[in-house]
Order: sequence, then C-alpha cells, then structure tokens
Amino acid sequence: MQNLTKIIIGVLAVVMLIVFSLPALSQDKTGTTAADFLGIAVGARSVAMGGAYTAVAGDATSIYWNPGAISKSGQSHANFIHTNWFLDTNFDWAGMVYNIDGTNAIGLSFTSLSFGDEPVTTVFEPNGTGDRFSAQDVAVGLSYSRNLTNLFSIGGTVKYISQKIHNETAQGFGVDVGLLFVTQFRDIQLGVSFSNLGSEMRLDGKDLLQRIDQDPNATGNNETIVGLLKTESYQIPVIFRVGLSGDLVRVNEETRLMFSVEAMQPNDNTGVVNLGGELAIKDRFFIRGGYKSLFNENSEEGLTLGGGVVLDFTESTSLVLDYAFADFGLLENIQIISVGITF
Repeated sequence: MQNLTKIIIGVLAVVMLIVFSLPALSQDKTGTTAADFLGIAVGARSVAMGGAYTAVAGDATSIYWNPGAISKSGQSHANFIHTNWFLDTNFDWAGMVYNIDGTNAIGLSFTSLSFGDEPVTTVFEPNGTGDRFSAQDVAVGLSYSRNLTNLFSIGGTVKYISQKIHNETAQGFGVDVGLLFVTQFRDIQLGVSFSNLGSEMRLDGKDLLQRIDQDPNATGNNETIVGLLKTESYQIPVIFRVGLSGDLVRVNEETRLMFSVEAMQPNDNTGVVNLGGELAIKDRFFIRGGYKSLFNENSEEGLTLGGGVVLDFTESTSLVLDYAFADFGLLENIQIISVGITF
C-alpha cells in the first residue's frame, strides 16, 4: 500500500510539473478545433466554483470534469441542466451515475447545444428564400469508474460526437480519462483528467455537391459536371486539467468551508487557473464563489457566484437544486440552473 501511494504521488507530481509548464510553452490556437461545445462547463455547482471541479468528487456532472471521480462519492446521482447560452442558443446536459457496489460505477451523459431555426438567404435573395435551416451539436457518452483503493480511483468515458448545420453533418468519437487521489495530508484531493482525446471531424453533405465548369472560357465542353467541395478536418478540443481541493475550515462533518484550485490547458487556447470555494451549512445549504481564467489576458470570464439547497425525500433519496451566475464581461452573464437527484 505504501509503495502504491508513493508511485501515485510521484506520477501526479510529474503531471503537475508538466501542466504548469505548458502555458509558457504553448501557442495560441484559438478557433482551430471542431465541436467547441465540448468545452462548455457543465453544472451549476461547478460553474459557481469557478470551474475548479476536477478534484471534487461530486454529483453526476463529474462525468464531464473527471470520470475518475464518479465512483468516489459512493452514491448514485442524476443531474439535469438547462442554460440560455449566448445569442439565443440553448445548452442542455443530462447525466446519470449508478453506483454498482461501492467500488464500481457507470455513467451515461447527453450534451446538446441547439441554435434554433434561421432563414436561408443567398446572394440573390438576401431577405430569405422562404426556407429555414437549423444547427445542433450533440454528444452522448458512456462512463466507467473504479475505486482501486480507498484513496485512489480511476475512470474513463467514450463518447459519440455529432455536429449538424442544415444539410451538412460531421461525426467523431472522443475519450475522456481521469483519476482522483486522496492524499494523507488533511484529506486534500488531487484530480487529473484528459478530455476529448479522439478523432478529427469534417463536415460533409449534399450542399457541397456543386456543378462545375472546369474551363469557362471554352465552348463545347460539359458545363454540368458535378464536383464535391471538400472541407477541412479539425481536431476536437483536447483539455488537460489538474486540480486540488480540500477543507479550509471544518466545524464538523456537515459544516465546512472547502477550497478548490485548478490549472487547465486546452489545445486551442492559452492555459488558465481557476479558483473556487464552497461553504456547506449542515450539508443542506451551500454558498459558492470563484474566479475563472486567471492569467488569460484576452478572456471575458471572471467572477462566478451561486448556491444550492438539498431537500431530503427519504433517508437515501434527496433532491438537489443549484444555481450559478457567471460573468462574461462584454458578453454580459450566464445563469445556470441544475436539478439533481441523489439515491
């Protein structure tokens, strides 16, 4: 057991050294990935805590942040989230974690970013053709996590990803992996996760079939040859996270003040640090706050706030209501409501 602990601590120390070195070495590749909706933070609790959630063994939203943490809570969870996102778009997420035997857990998740209907316009009909088009991004994931010891858990997610705009679609697959380690220093937790390791995505569809005149200046040739406009392939947004969480003040098992800090390095942007905290009162009422995207001068993200309440139905079943407010600067703010069930 001691040897395993030393190995785990050594590996995590190397990982932390690498991730904190990445921001200085990385290049800004903003806007160079497909399926950017995979980077939208999931869950009112985690958002209110500044997105510093990788080292927190929480509800079903841990599927998104760190699949290695979903077996650690010892309970089953379901969460449903709706957000009015920017420019009249809607972001929805649903997830469920079933704790099999206290050691193993499985999870299912569904993510959707919908853009509604818009009129189809052309160069010759700028006011609309009478037709309408829609766009939607979807991801469906299956997760598994296992407690290897009482201090260490590991897990992963495989997911199908789809993007659609009008008659064009793109599909891909991704894998998330994560681990959670409880240290022997004040039970501080350390979490590490890689998200969206997977395939590239490329749009394809019937609108890319176009009639082409290969030589407009020549007569007598076939002017109705059909050609396919080939779009570029783009990688999905890989995100590397490492975080720490623990209790700053503990009055008892039910009343405590928790801190959380996280370093995040995406492959399409600069690295950032997120900070968060949560005051739990009798494990029934929660006040949360945080700050996102420290050290990113171009970020519009910043202050986050929120709270939650737990309502017991039975001894083992509870309803969890969470709210979060996130400041996005020039983009104003986002408000998120989560409904969860613990059973």
